[in-house]
Amino acid sequence: MNNRHMRFVGVSTASSSIMKVFPKWSEALGLDATLVGLDLPLDATRKQYRDAVTGMRDDDGCMGALVTTHKIALHDAAHDLFDELDNFATEVAEISSISFLSAEPGKRRVHGSAKDPLTAGLSLEEELPSDFFSRGGEVLCLGAGGAGTAIGWYLAGRKDRPKRLTFVDVDERRLSHLREVVKTHAPDANVATESGGVDQTNALLNALPSHSLVVNATGMGKDRPGSPIPPTAAFPQEAVVWELNYRGSLEFLQQARAQQERQQLHIVDGWRYFIHGWTQVIGEVFDVTMTSEKVEELARIAEDVRGPA
Repeated sequence: MNNRHMRFVGVSTASSSIMKVFPKWSEALGLDATLVGLDLPLDATRKQYRDAVTGMRDDDGCMGALVTTHKIALHDAAHDLFDELDNFATEVAEISSISFLSAEPGKRRVHGSAKDPLTAGLSLEEELPSDFFSRGGEVLCLGAGGAGTAIGWYLAGRKDRPKRLTFVDVDERRLSHLREVVKTHAPDANVATESGGVDQTNALLNALPSHSLVVNATGMGKDRPGSPIPPTAAFPQEAVVWELNYRGSLEFLQQARAQQERQQLHIVDGWRYFIHGWTQVIGEVFDVTMTSEKVEELARIAEDVRGPA
């Protein structure tokens, strides 16, 4: 029996669309592999992360893994178990892709990558014109974890860099890490961080000019119910509203849709982010070159499996 598989390290992996999509992708790409979920709690211990990495490394049937939610925590707890990390993983201090390289028999080299900066860029380039921020718009990103940090890294390096990028999170450590990463990458970027509650977030939202970008990168609406903004919050006119989730209760997305016509919003859910994230990691794990044509083929397959939104 074939034991060739890829792991999916997350919180509630069984409910992700990838569990239905991956078999179709495996067939289309000729991978001859299965996908196996590995759920860890949001407050996983250092030992749990290290056991996850060594368990995959010592399983010859495991080709690699995609890591979601736990990207920064896994790096913090287990980066010393990796034989090599790519430049992004080192710069943003997170690991979203794990792959294994053959060495001598019985010993595999562990390679870690951070794909979120690339994934964020690919997703945003599809939705934002190249001169989007030239009209004076700003960025408000709710959440400063791995995805929020990657979004900041990408946007701070755009030619039409926003005049201000504001990040909100309840964890000051994540905010400090994000500031360091983004300012190292783009020292001239105007980056602000806030650790206030819902009222502070509402005030920041109200202060945004038109043509701004508002992102929910908190995980609220997927890993846990709720929205990072109050029910009465108003989005700025002609804003792009990006909900990184595509499944779950999606309260933030519903709030945006309720204002879409009145505020002339362009609303994006996390589906394309999901597509780019998974195809980039699968390409690395199985050594497949993911051309734009191949990604679109896999996206069509995924849409057929997903069904109507």
